Amino acid sequence: MPSAAPAPLRLQPDADPRGRLVLLHGWGADADDLLMLGETLAKRTQLPLELVALPAPEPHPQGVGRQWYGLFPADWDTVPSAEAALRSRLTALEDEGVALNRTVVLGFSQGAAMALSTGCDLPLAGLIACSGYPHPHWSAPAERPPVLLIHGRQDEVVPCSAAEEIQRRLSSGRADVSLTTFDGGHTIPESVFSVISKALNTWLEQAGREG
Repeated sequence: MPSAAPAPLRLQPDADPRGRLVLLHGWGADADDLLMLGETLAKRTQLPLELVALPAPEPHPQGVGRQWYGLFPADWDTVPSAEAALRSRLTALEDEGVALNRTVVLGFSQGAAMALSTGCDLPLAGLIACSGYPHPHWSAPAERPPVLLIHGRQDEVVPCSAAEEIQRRLSSGRADVSLTTFDGGHTIPESVFSVISKALNTWLEQAGREG
């Protein structure tokens, strides 16, 4: 079973939040790793956006950062319990003022894999997977949130073919899935911020219209 995770990092907007962006960091990073990206995206979002950066439950084996599950070598047997724990944490956020249908989850690398395998089963506004990969036996339900995939064409850590495989597995679903690639490696460059911002605004505006 995964360990109890540390408390999340939170940044509140000046006005009452009308949406939430949850950030899931990659292997060996920590909750603060994506906060600067989150702040940049929040400034580009038309609705007041709460930021919640969730730390992974386990310390990284090299002593710096954290992990959602063991990755080198990959401990796939522990993934279901890690997914269940994350699903509980995401569901619990709904009790804090912003509904799941006004929540977008953004993950990077291992965090993207967790976002997809967990978030596709929840009534979220949308999912953003940056430099992600699919868990070996993961398959998404037909009813799922819309998904935006972001991946570098020269990514040497997680090949771009992983994003193409995710897109293939999601293609039979009823919600949209789109893949944006960029000239670069295992990162989230400024060149894709506008694509991510557009998805955030579209999904959250639609959630607002639907109540």
